[in-house]
Amino acid sequence: MIAYVVAIVAIAFIFDFSNGFHDSANSIATIVGTRVLSPIAAVFWAALFNFAAAFTGSLAVAKAIGGGMVDQSVVNPNVILGGLIGAIAWNVITWFFGIPSSSSHALIGGYAGAAVARAGLSAITWGTKWVQTLTFIVVSPMLGLIAGYTLMVVVFWLFHRTSAARVDRFFRPAQLLSSALLSYSHGGNDAQKTMGIIVGLLVSAKSLFATQTGFLHHFYIADNSTIPHWVEIGAYSAISLGTLFGGWRIVYTMGSRITKLRPVGGFCAETGGAAAILVATHFGIPVSTTHTITGSIVGVGATQRLSAVRWGVAGKIVWAWVLTIPAAALMAGISYFVLSRVVHF
Repeated sequence: MIAYVVAIVAIAFIFDFSNGFHDSANSIATIVGTRVLSPIAAVFWAALFNFAAAFTGSLAVAKAIGGGMVDQSVVNPNVILGGLIGAIAWNVITWFFGIPSSSSHALIGGYAGAAVARAGLSAITWGTKWVQTLTFIVVSPMLGLIAGYTLMVVVFWLFHRTSAARVDRFFRPAQLLSSALLSYSHGGNDAQKTMGIIVGLLVSAKSLFATQTGFLHHFYIADNSTIPHWVEIGAYSAISLGTLFGGWRIVYTMGSRITKLRPVGGFCAETGGAAAILVATHFGIPVSTTHTITGSIVGVGATQRLSAVRWGVAGKIVWAWVLTIPAAALMAGISYFVLSRVVHF
């Protein structure tokens, strides 16, 4: 049983890697689309600032996932593993088709789906965190859209007498800063979700590690009020490595198929998206970075004219958002039923 729990921790880090791999487009698509950095340079840049969040970010999101969404009395290692399998499966499916769906909501949906498969709807702790999470499915892209649109309008007003060439020369280096801020905000919000899942797992299996010594002693956690340092570093390392390998199919969709961007547009989209994500992270809300940056890109494109946004592509993305939680929950529920027949707790 101890080996089983340790293996699930490793699988959680694999999910975190897939999160970074899948969501790398959030951080680098605009800077690649505007040709400020090459794809290789962009992923190194993004991975660096994903990991930088480990030293300055809060842990509010991790604590919300670990104890605020599912009744901890029904959580066991099979629930955690079933949730992770559902989330990873949905990430792979959407990556294959180049759809920028939310890894965050896939994880939340998978976790909830596996818990419901074990104990029914009573397993869900309906309350503030669920209200915030479900509300921000709609609110986060709108915040991103408003922020991107507003910043672009302000920039137009400030630089309306400046030639396009000079504007590009100014915003190319500025986009390095905005991309770094977006990568930092992405790491700070998304890595915490995996931390919360691992803490939930270790609390559910604390009796297995209560008397352990050596390496396994570090797996013992009495409750979800604290996050072990090794969990933090492991989560940030995994998401950064995933970003480093990159999800090129989604980069293409985010960077060029929604709307065409220049460096000034990339700067406004990244800055607007990062600002919205940082606010959500501060309040412990597990927001989707994919939703937020997509909304910000749409807002920037809409400042030119509504036809500058490829609304057909945006519509398909929205459908992926709507389906993510129930689809991941369904796959996680099936995974839990299979696991419960094989491994008994």
